[in-house]
Amino acid sequence: MDAIDLNLLPALDALLAEGSVTGAARRLGLSASAMSRTLARLRAATGDPLLVRAGRGLVPTPHALALRDRVQALTREVQEVLRPADDRLELGALERSFTLRANEGFIRLFAAPLVGAVLDAAPRARLRFVPKPAKEAGPLREGAVDIEIGVLGDFAPEVRTSLLFRDRFLAVVRSGHPLLSRPMTAERYAAARHVVVSRRGRFTGPVDEALAVLGLRREIVAVVPGFPDAVRIARQTDLVALIPRSCLADASLMEGCASFALPVSTPDIAVSAMWHPRMEADPAHRWLRSLLMSVCRPPTD
Repeated sequence: MDAIDLNLLPALDALLAEGSVTGAARRLGLSASAMSRTLARLRAATGDPLLVRAGRGLVPTPHALALRDRVQALTREVQEVLRPADDRLELGALERSFTLRANEGFIRLFAAPLVGAVLDAAPRARLRFVPKPAKEAGPLREGAVDIEIGVLGDFAPEVRTSLLFRDRFLAVVRSGHPLLSRPMTAERYAAARHVVVSRRGRFTGPVDEALAVLGLRREIVAVVPGFPDAVRIARQTDLVALIPRSCLADASLMEGCASFALPVSTPDIAVSAMWHPRMEADPAHRWLRSLLMSVCRPPTD
C-alpha cells in the first residue's frame, strides 16, 4: 500500500462528479493548479486520461464513466471508516448480549436488580451471567467476557478497573449459638470451630493472620467454595462461618442465623468491575458499566 495515496480518491470523485478541474477544486477547497497536478497524478496512477478536452470543457473517457459509481461509493465508505466513531447510543434499539463473570454471591444479590435496570432502559439487550471458577484474564482478553466482577488481586496489567463497593467480613452462626450469650472476644472467637470459603481450598486467610498477631489460632474443620454453602453449614451446626457483610442483604440465606462483627481487624474487600481496554470507548459497554455502578450501591449495615 506504500504507493497508494487515498487522498486521490476524493479528488477523483470530485473530478468525475464536476467534469471540471475548476469545479472539483472549488468543491475540495483547493486551487485550480493544485487540482490540475492531482489530475496528472490520477492519470499516471490509472493509466487513462480520465477527462479529455472537448471544446471549452472536459468529458470523461469510457474508463472514467465505468469508474464513476464505484469511486463515489468507495469515497463514501472510506469517509465512514476514517471518521471518529459515533458515540450516540439508542438504548431502545440496542440488540446486544453482554457476558458478566461473577461469583455466586454477587449473582444472588445483584443479578435481579441489574437485569431489571437493563430491561427498563434497553428492552432488547440481554445479560449472560457465567461462573468464575478461577481468576484469569483470558476470557476478557479473548472477548468471551465483557465484564469480570470480583477482587482485583494479581490480574492482567492492561485490564481496566472500577471500584463497585467495599465490603467487610462478618461472622455468622445459627440462632441461639453459645457464642451469642456473652460479648465477643478474640479468645472466644478463636476457641470456636469454623467453616471458611475458598475456591482454591485454602484453610487460612486474613482473619488467621490477625489472630496470629495476638498469639491465637482458630480451628477450621470445613472449607467450601461459596458463601451460601458456609452459611447453610453454620445454620445446621455449631460452626462459625465467615462471610462478606453484603450477604446479609439476602434474607432467605440468613434465615435462622445471626451475625456479629469480628473481634479482630481485617482489610476491607474491594469489589471491582474489570474489562479489557478495547471495550473502554464502546458506547454500549460504557453504558452497562455506568448502570452496574448505579446498581451496586454499598451495602448498608
